[in-house]
Amino acid sequence: MKLHPRLAADTGAIGETRDFWLRWMNDRRFPWVIVIPRREGVVAMHELEPGFQRVLMDGVNGCAGCLEEITGADRINVGVLGNQVPQLHVHVVARFRDDPCWPGPVWGNGTPRPYNEGELPSWLQGLREGISDLFR
Repeated sequence: MKLHPRLAADTGAIGETRDFWLRWMNDRRFPWVIVIPRREGVVAMHELEPGFQRVLMDGVNGCAGCLEEITGADRINVGVLGNQVPQLHVHVVARFRDDPCWPGPVWGNGTPRPYNEGELPSWLQGLREGISDLFR
């Protein structure tokens, strides 16, 4: 099982387990996590076995709560689009009333602002610590 090339190019690694890749979106405008189940050929949530759907959503909800706590976000957006990348992946995005896309969606809105080479998001270490028990 491989990570889709676009996800690999647009994100940085948070960590991985036997069942998931956890990535951060390389766009400094938003604290943004992507949870990718390691399931060959699965493109939609309903294709996952019910027990694994629960595991995925527990992890996504844990990421959302942790990201909200770390960043003080006004809202957490969770989305599963897959229109450009068919590999199933779940976006968890911290939103703020003063962010450049508020109140609209982040997808296709504005120009991404990537981090500098070697730079990591300021919230990343706290997230790693906060979700360490969620994904095993």
